[in-house]
Amino acid sequence: MSAPSAPQNISVVTEREARRVAEAAREQDWHKPSFAKELFLGRFRLDLIHPHPLPSADDTRRGEAFLARLRDFCETRVDGALIEREARIPDEVIKGLKELGALGMKIDPAYGGLGLTQVHYNRALALVGSVSPAIGALLSAHQSIGVPQPLKLFGSQEQKDAFLPRLASTDISAFLLTEPDVGSDPARLATSAVPDGEDYVLDGVKLWTTNGVVADLLVVMARVPESDGHRGGITAFVVEADSPGITVEHRNAFMGLRGIENGVTRFHRVRVPAANRIGPEGAGLRIALTTLNTGRLSLPAMCVGAGKWCLKIAREWSGVREQWGRPVGRHEAVGAKISFIAATTFALEAMVELASQMADEQRNDIRIEAALAKLYGSEMGCLMADELVQIRGGRGFETAASLAARGERAVPAEQLLRDLRINRIFEGSTEIMHLLIAREAVDAHLKVAGDIIDPDKPLSAKARAGANAAGFYARWLPRLVAGPGQLPGTYGEFDHPGHPDLSPHLRHVERCSRKLARSTFYAMSRWQGRMETKQNFLGRIVDIGAELFAMSAACVRAELLRSSGDHGREAYRLADTFCRQSRIRVEELFGRLWSNTDAQDRRMTDGVLSGAYTWLEEGVIDPSGDGPWIADTTPGPSARDDVRRPVR
Repeated sequence: MSAPSAPQNISVVTEREARRVAEAAREQDWHKPSFAKELFLGRFRLDLIHPHPLPSADDTRRGEAFLARLRDFCETRVDGALIEREARIPDEVIKGLKELGALGMKIDPAYGGLGLTQVHYNRALALVGSVSPAIGALLSAHQSIGVPQPLKLFGSQEQKDAFLPRLASTDISAFLLTEPDVGSDPARLATSAVPDGEDYVLDGVKLWTTNGVVADLLVVMARVPESDGHRGGITAFVVEADSPGITVEHRNAFMGLRGIENGVTRFHRVRVPAANRIGPEGAGLRIALTTLNTGRLSLPAMCVGAGKWCLKIAREWSGVREQWGRPVGRHEAVGAKISFIAATTFALEAMVELASQMADEQRNDIRIEAALAKLYGSEMGCLMADELVQIRGGRGFETAASLAARGERAVPAEQLLRDLRINRIFEGSTEIMHLLIAREAVDAHLKVAGDIIDPDKPLSAKARAGANAAGFYARWLPRLVAGPGQLPGTYGEFDHPGHPDLSPHLRHVERCSRKLARSTFYAMSRWQGRMETKQNFLGRIVDIGAELFAMSAACVRAELLRSSGDHGREAYRLADTFCRQSRIRVEELFGRLWSNTDAQDRRMTDGVLSGAYTWLEEGVIDPSGDGPWIADTTPGPSARDDVRRPVR
């Protein structure tokens, strides 16, 4: 039977349609409490995170035993410098990871996996990522967003039985969503999956397929056309990577993460059994977003590892390098950078550990917490690496290979900066994360008042929404006037003799939470339907929320360590320093909510894009090569050699 012809690429999508598709994919309801959601609503629910949740003794024993084996493997069999130099993870390293069980860290033991908790999985990524970020990316892409996670959440029992044992031991997986002309706007997804008997026929091109060059199994998002018996929509499929018609056309090269196997994959009339469809038709984007709810924690986990390494190198180097008669670390300008790295590493680890343990317990909804951790970790990770390069001076800019060649310690500071930079783009850029989190943060408002600002709603719907909104705000707004943060002595359980007093910081968080909610309400009242265009304002709202979450997590973790007798005094000092630094950033962000250059920036941007300032570009030579800005993705057979490289 001949395959049906695929529809042409979807290139023209209205802004309204794009929003509709994204909104339909959201998880609409909140069935469990969320600390971060309450924070944005002006309710500081410390009881949701304190006392700090802990893994069970059995989970800890199994997790720590694996971490010990993984550490030994990394120290004896992984050469990070070799991976950086050759831009490839050696096959024997990948085979060793398989033998160690690293492919199955998050897979249930019933399917041959290790069944580690999210906490120990993230610690494993931090550990392995410290020796080679490329290996961290390989394991994360395989388990955090690759085939195992969507199967765990949405797969049928038959699919779990068929694929999970392979994924736990031998098969590497990849996640294929992005296309050359489709980033965070899924409404324009062009890869098609046309029903044909008991199969679907896939046509299209996927870009930036992390693990795609070495993958054995793929989770592919493709658009099913609506037809009789088919509701259609973006749909998820498990696809065998060696299926006829699949070509890995190119292995991409980047400024960092030189060892990742990231490529361009073309599908030409690839037949996929209907049994390999994950969930119903049209559920693919929801599956992808739900997978990312906890999958996003892998990136900040590796940023924690990077922060720990930055702190180690900054401490060691700043103690031996002397300028003007004393170690550089004793000079205030350098000392401030060391303090920032130490305090931020502590807070970021607190955020990741807290969110991970809540994910394991499944007691709270952590979609916002995980997104905040990813946003905050990726931004702060880059800042810490940049500060390390600055502390190291010229040696920070010099490659590790060059340092070693002239007889000095091979410290790959510049490599870390290059490797971490992608985290501000991976799995949702900072700009997209701002919008995603902001949408969840204002969800309660839109549920009661959304119809008022929706231009498509009739007057009758607006009237009903107005009545509902009046009742909601009559109850909600008075609670934002005063709270526990204004009462001296509140949160006294964080005040202990011989330790810095953390209770003022938590009172500050409570007050700022209410101020944040008032600011959001005022902005919605002021801009109404134009609120969604105020992306810089929404970004600042989210950044304030991230700082408040980080302060809360840091204080709660410090108290956990104090109560367990594990470096409690030092932990309190780290939390206190972080909160003082964070409070300054929060104050600045609040000020910039209303005092900024957003309007001027928009006018300037309009002028630049209209060509009014092309004269300013004169006097340089553009070294860019020829070619289109976006590669052609017309469906059809591949004209390139297949560079897929399975590791067996």
